[in-house]
Amino acid sequence: MKFEDLLLEIGGFGRFQILILFILCLPRINLPMHFLLHNFLAATPSHHCAIPHQEAFVNLTVEEVLLISIPQESDGTFRSCEMFSQPQFQLLLNSSLQPENDSIIQPCQHGWVYDHSQFTSTISTQWDLVCEQRGLNQATATFFFIGVTMGAVIFGYLSDRFGRKAMLLLSLVCSVVFGMLSAASVSYSMLAVTRTLTGVALSGVSLIVLPLGMEWVDIQHRTLTGILTSIFWSVGNMLLAMVAYLVREWHWLLVAVTGPCLLSIVCLWWVPESARWLIANGKVKQAHRHLLRCARMNGRKDFAEDMPLIMYAQRIVLQWEYKKPGESYSYISLFRTPVLRKISLCSGAVWFGVAFSYYGMSMNLTGFGLNMYLSQFVFGIIEIPAKMIMYVLVNRVGRRQSQAWALILTGLCIGANVVIPKPFTSLRSVVAIMGKGFSEAAFTTVFLYTSELYPTVLRQNGMGYTSFVARLGGALAPLVFLLDEVWRSLPEVTYCGVAVCCGSVAFLLPETLNVHLPEGIEDIE
Repeated sequence: MKFEDLLLEIGGFGRFQILILFILCLPRINLPMHFLLHNFLAATPSHHCAIPHQEAFVNLTVEEVLLISIPQESDGTFRSCEMFSQPQFQLLLNSSLQPENDSIIQPCQHGWVYDHSQFTSTISTQWDLVCEQRGLNQATATFFFIGVTMGAVIFGYLSDRFGRKAMLLLSLVCSVVFGMLSAASVSYSMLAVTRTLTGVALSGVSLIVLPLGMEWVDIQHRTLTGILTSIFWSVGNMLLAMVAYLVREWHWLLVAVTGPCLLSIVCLWWVPESARWLIANGKVKQAHRHLLRCARMNGRKDFAEDMPLIMYAQRIVLQWEYKKPGESYSYISLFRTPVLRKISLCSGAVWFGVAFSYYGMSMNLTGFGLNMYLSQFVFGIIEIPAKMIMYVLVNRVGRRQSQAWALILTGLCIGANVVIPKPFTSLRSVVAIMGKGFSEAAFTTVFLYTSELYPTVLRQNGMGYTSFVARLGGALAPLVFLLDEVWRSLPEVTYCGVAVCCGSVAFLLPETLNVHLPEGIEDIE
């Protein structure tokens, strides 16, 4: 018998599965609070050069001191990174006559003064990551996603080798440790290292939660499982906006978003190991124990009484003969056979496009004419109806079409905002919110779709590889903002082009709607 048939006997979606999914959704809430934390952790408030010897200007107002010390932009705002080498007192008579001689303008010499009305402190204000150091500020997000990229490879392999639950517990414990160390950072270098390690740890959570839940659920409820766990990501998105609004000091903000991992660690006690994984690795006794527990909780007592271990082993182990004793699989196995190779290359490209465009939009909260806290909250809310619509579409239209068009439409919305003039803030906001909805729809579908494309023996390796490629996209996304120095709209054009191209690649993948989860490589081939 197939494992899917066994699930139907013990209840493929009963009290047992609901309990597991609810517990697994707790760490899912915590993920966006770290993944999108850069928006608030590294926010750069308005600033200008610090002016030395201000006591010499006691007769002047603060505005007049700035006027004679800081050059102005064409729109009348003070420049953030430059100052006059000598006070320009003539500007007190006519401020519109800005000096044309650039030789009297120099970079900031005495540090910066920041506007603390919105943030008590951020890493930008703590270590002056502005002007020439602006790249280091954006690199903080890149370091985190490099950690997530490394973690995808590490935990993808380890969870196929040593089990889903053990690796999920390890990743949660490490997330707490490195998250708290980040909050205690005393230098930029320490923060960069600890945020990278936090990314490694959280990658395990991101990678394991969905497949662990999926492997306990029958075919009919697989889509619901994927959408449900994904909705809790959106809840985390909205919670991040509220937490960041209440906690304006970056050290305590890190503590606030890391603390909930402790609750997830405690609750993980009630989550069993994946029975699929246990059987695939010959641990039939443990699998039998978990399956009996599942049958009892779901009210299938006839199964619990009529299914002794030996009979169960005889019926089920025959289906797993492709997994020979001592045989192990690695990332190389994803590229050994032709169909699996095509799936791996195409799904990798789709994941890159999904993550690249998603984080490109999510880390540009101030570019759409809304308050950044409101933008974060609205971006979280819009994800929920997007996921509801995807729940219908992936079951009606199929995974492949839904995935491809969601990503292509994301790119077109980003591209539309390049041509819509800046004064049309309401229209730009609406298009951006639509784009964010499509982007989240693409992310929701890709998690579900990928977990159905790979066989059980390679599922975590497959998720690890695709997550690795996605995190490369996530790591590059914040750095693309620096291209605005070449051309103002170049970042948006880049996000648009990548999303449309990668979305088109999704048409090359096989459809998985109402198909049994593949168990071995020959099922794929």
